[in-house]
Amino acid sequence: MFSEKMHALGTSPSVIRDLFEYGNKRKAEIGADKVFDFSIGNPSVEPPEIVKETIEKLLNESDGVSLHGYTSGPGDMSVRMAVSDYIEKTHGAKASPNHIYMTCGAAASLTVTLGALCEDGDEFITFAPYFPEYRVFVESAGAVFKAAKSDKNDLQPDLASLEDLIMPHTKGIILNSPNNPSGVVVSEENIIKLCELLKKKSAEIGHPIVLISDEPYRELVYGDVKVPYLMNYYDDTIVCYSYSKSLSLPGERIGYIAVSDKMTGADDVFFAICGSGRSMGYVCAPSLFQRVIKECQGMTSDISVYEKNRTILLNALTSYGYRCLSPDGAFYLFVEALEKDAKAFSEKAKEYELLLVPSDSFGVEGFVRISYCVSTEQIENSLPAFEALAKAYK
Repeated sequence: MFSEKMHALGTSPSVIRDLFEYGNKRKAEIGADKVFDFSIGNPSVEPPEIVKETIEKLLNESDGVSLHGYTSGPGDMSVRMAVSDYIEKTHGAKASPNHIYMTCGAAASLTVTLGALCEDGDEFITFAPYFPEYRVFVESAGAVFKAAKSDKNDLQPDLASLEDLIMPHTKGIILNSPNNPSGVVVSEENIIKLCELLKKKSAEIGHPIVLISDEPYRELVYGDVKVPYLMNYYDDTIVCYSYSKSLSLPGERIGYIAVSDKMTGADDVFFAICGSGRSMGYVCAPSLFQRVIKECQGMTSDISVYEKNRTILLNALTSYGYRCLSPDGAFYLFVEALEKDAKAFSEKAKEYELLLVPSDSFGVEGFVRISYCVSTEQIENSLPAFEALAKAYK
């Protein structure tokens, strides 16, 4: 009657979504202002004004048939050209329009890419902590999922751990920087070492190991932090990008896949991406928002709000005795739980109406993730609850 595998996925929703739904229930019961929901990475700032202006312009000046009609399967060529031009001008890398595939956000970018690359017995590796859906995406593609360790102190990749996991069937490495759930940005020094390792191991096993760069948080960095563009460091790179966070458009589901022009068999890899998208029904990303992002390359929402929230939360929690990993990017704070069992700590936090995601589903133990993409007012109002929670453990 139905797939047992898909039934199992459908009946075991993510911990993040469960907390989010619990939060909605509590808000209805006691009032939204009394619930401090830090569960989900849903941007809290408005899209930049150019997004609204572009939508209005398109609606007023375009005929409805072409604006809302199908584009070509990989996306409108003028949009793909705009993306390609931006990559070259901003990052100095080459990804021609013929190697750009427009998608319904980063999740579609990843699933289409994995479907394009995966053959029987393949393995994909990422670093823990990782976005929990990576395992779902990899295993649904028919591959084996593995997670390498990160340094316990700063969560930079543990390359010795990665090297131990690379085998002849290793097809790709998924790198997420800035990272969800920690906000860590992988340093250029470690990027260089990672790429040297992949070149060495590719030669040893006799085929290229693909580096998949998952980049929905690329623009969300603070201070002078730079996010290395991986195509400039490693030829066999595919970038999976989303505008959900940079333009505050998570519900519009718009992003792209970019295959490096230097990639081994770049044309064939792109055709495999087209075939994978076709097989999944991920063709012709939303037409209106393809055209919107064409006009909004390089624009971002006001991320200073996130930086302010980060500063308030980090300073306060540290003063209360929490150990926090200071994030360089994204809008997540990774905090060591005040007991060994992160799930138990998360449940205890609910007593103070604090909704914190335990780290177990991210592939590590003993931490919680706090999504600070909320109003500054919520951050400030939550501080007494965080302080009371800390005191409860003392």
